[in-house]
Amino acid sequence: MENAMFCYQCQETAGCKGCTKAGVCGKSPETARMQDLLIYASKGLSEITTRLRNEGKEITSDVNHLITLNLFTTITNANFDISVFYDRVSMTLKVNNDLINKLKNKENLSKVALWTAETNEEFEEKAKTVGVLKTKNEDIRSLRELITYGLKGMSAYLKHANVLGFDDEGIDVFIQDTLSKLLDDTLEVKDLIALTLKTGEFGVKTMALLDNANTSVYGNPEITKVNTGVGKTPGILVSGHDLGDMEQLLKQTEGTGIDVYTHSEMLPAHYYPNLKKYKNLVGNYGNAWWKQKEEFESFNGPILMTTNCIVPPKDSYKNRLFTTGSAGYPGCRHIDGATGEEKDFSEIIELAKKCTVPTEIENGEIVGGFAHGQVFALADKIVDAVKSGAIKKFFVMAGCDGRAKSRNYYTEFAKALPKDTVILTAGCAKYRYNKLGLGDIGGIPRVLDAGQCNDSYSLVLIALKLKEIFELDDINELPIAYNIAWYEQKAVIVLLSLLYLGVKNVHLGPTLPAFLSPNVAKVLVEDFGIAGVGTIEDDLKTFLE
Repeated sequence: MENAMFCYQCQETAGCKGCTKAGVCGKSPETARMQDLLIYASKGLSEITTRLRNEGKEITSDVNHLITLNLFTTITNANFDISVFYDRVSMTLKVNNDLINKLKNKENLSKVALWTAETNEEFEEKAKTVGVLKTKNEDIRSLRELITYGLKGMSAYLKHANVLGFDDEGIDVFIQDTLSKLLDDTLEVKDLIALTLKTGEFGVKTMALLDNANTSVYGNPEITKVNTGVGKTPGILVSGHDLGDMEQLLKQTEGTGIDVYTHSEMLPAHYYPNLKKYKNLVGNYGNAWWKQKEEFESFNGPILMTTNCIVPPKDSYKNRLFTTGSAGYPGCRHIDGATGEEKDFSEIIELAKKCTVPTEIENGEIVGGFAHGQVFALADKIVDAVKSGAIKKFFVMAGCDGRAKSRNYYTEFAKALPKDTVILTAGCAKYRYNKLGLGDIGGIPRVLDAGQCNDSYSLVLIALKLKEIFELDDINELPIAYNIAWYEQKAVIVLLSLLYLGVKNVHLGPTLPAFLSPNVAKVLVEDFGIAGVGTIEDDLKTFLE
């Protein structure tokens, strides 16, 4: 029987093999196929933009942003609205058709670049023929998808930088050139492995760009205690990752009597001086993205999803769920606004005024803000603790959280770590252990939260700084172990970035990606020391040897 769809880009894919009937994430087969078509169309457009650049012609930022957002929109749990994909395919083909006429040399263009259609029915027919499985060779398919997912994660981070007015033409050129290379059937496994590492190199550059954007606009993160209780007035809950959307909402809610709360990966907004200065940013509500059905229900007020990590909403709060940017869900109101454009959140604010105060689900504080600038300020203290033996080892436990019960491993692993170890974290994986009260070592908290998943860049800079301080030749000589949880494509680009930087012996879980063929997985194991997770006892023994 022919598959209704095929998708294996996230950790929760069915049976760790692939979703074929409907997405575990909640997306329909029809939407999955249209996402495949949008990637296909983006590859065709990228072939055109690459050729135009080779002819000495410039590509506008609007075209670059279109391709970036196309990739971002197909990330797991970002957009479930099939009408959005019809529109984006149509826009992409229109731009393709406009640009192809500017080419001097149209010889040997791929059928992807030449493909065109006008109606939704034509899109649907084409979408049935362009999915992941059209690449028959398992190893070539595995590497193409690994690179594609890396590009998706890279585009997510690039989009956040673009929103704040930061662009890097070199990154856009790489993304589009690489998308076009994924159409080249002459590339062999060794070529694609090299391209995979090149993707990691540009992953580092993209995270550096976003770090510069965030810190230039909002200041360097500071050690901050974040309230987890609730106030006495109605509120708006902001989830996702986009700090630009957060700032605009904070400005528009000033003086309205409405509080603003962060959820999941928006927690680090509290760490930035130019965001935490807003008195109406009152706290963090809830935990990681996958708990939102209960937490959005009890929040009582409107919720703004700024990026991916949507769980299909319950009817009881669906009328309070708004989306913007790359995010979308059928039946939920979407706040429009082009990249970097001022958005109008008045509809959300007016709804909030009619809602009741959030129901309190916990009360206390979370401490965070340990990005590279703050840790560098504590460098002497940390180095002294390492030299004295007070800190024996650092554990990088960055990445994603998820629904699987197997993820309890990370909570139990954190509990089992010796008290002379420190956890370096970023991303929503931190919710597995950031409320355990693991204490401190000489005033240094045992959980150092650098921020969002993109702030894994801070953890890299911290490792490189320690390598410099201890005058080591190899980053792998540091007393740092990597036990990383992954879920979706932003974690993929973080992993590729670590591999490019030469970091070895990364443990990845709770399962290895389904898109790694046995031969590709063998390369990662043999050349980079990638491993899955085992029992806590065995893994601790391995890490602490």
